[in-house]
Amino acid sequence: MSNSLFSLGFGVGTQNRQGAWLEVFYAQPVLNPSAEVVAAIAPILGYSEGNQAITFTVAQALQLADALKGVDATQAALLTRLAESHTPLVATLLAEDAALTSTPEAYLKLHLLSHRLVKPHGLSLAGVFAQLPNVAWTSQGAIDINELAERQLEARLRGELLEVFSVDKFPKMTDYVVPSGVRIADAARIRLGAYVGEGTTVMHEGFVNFNAGTEGPGMIEGRVSAGVFVGKGSDLGGGCSTMGTLSGGGNIVIKVGEGCLIGANAGIGIPLGDRNTVESGLYVTAGTKVALLDERNQLVKVVKARELAGQPDLLFRRNSETGAVECKTHKSAIELNEALHAHN
Repeated sequence: MSNSLFSLGFGVGTQNRQGAWLEVFYAQPVLNPSAEVVAAIAPILGYSEGNQAITFTVAQALQLADALKGVDATQAALLTRLAESHTPLVATLLAEDAALTSTPEAYLKLHLLSHRLVKPHGLSLAGVFAQLPNVAWTSQGAIDINELAERQLEARLRGELLEVFSVDKFPKMTDYVVPSGVRIADAARIRLGAYVGEGTTVMHEGFVNFNAGTEGPGMIEGRVSAGVFVGKGSDLGGGCSTMGTLSGGGNIVIKVGEGCLIGANAGIGIPLGDRNTVESGLYVTAGTKVALLDERNQLVKVVKARELAGQPDLLFRRNSETGAVECKTHKSAIELNEALHAHN
């Protein structure tokens, strides 16, 4: 047996009445655990190789805690607490970063992202939708959709209200982890699996999807879609939209460089370099024809926006008379970008 693992997580979660996992909470997920940790826990769990999610008892939790006391004090303390659980426990061991094969595996990888142990597109999420059940997220926790009506009736008969907050495959991030140094106005708009960097503020209409996020510091007032990673000091204006798609299979990954400003109701379909500005209401897709202007606002040539991907110090705007999308790259564009950041 190899003592090398890609990731490890001891979790507590929810199962439906058939014993299928609905969700798992990992308080202290680990990336690349030491060989000593793996050697200590493998005999207790009966682990030999591969990617596995292994259920364990409270008695085994105490055994695991004792085995790790001299090896990893943090995990030992966690397992001591898990031994108090009245709900199912699971140890998820990932020997490699491969396609997902179980719900506990999917939740471990989403935790790795939201704990900032891995940046968006730093691991494989192939198969994530197949492994995440559609769940009713309620005031009594995760409930299987097929069991919801009965649970609602049971609650009413007790004189209680079972409130359903959402029906979705992904829960909100803050029910699992609240990263340090962030402000989030509406927690329901940040999915587990989002990477929210130190110093990030997400305003009420801001949204951050899984496998996407912000390096921080910066302000998010619009939508950060899956496939988008926003650099330091960037602002995404209210209602802005990004059009990145999930990495893998040739799909696009969109990175927004440092110090960018994407205005209200604007959107991008290309990666942006540092200090780019996209004016409010303008969508710049890969195939958008863009008129390049010189310092005297004279046309140099017309290119497709994909040819400008990743270039720094660009200002994208729409000509109010002709409707043409224009791009400038000179000192005044940079000064405008800085002025807009100062205003915000």
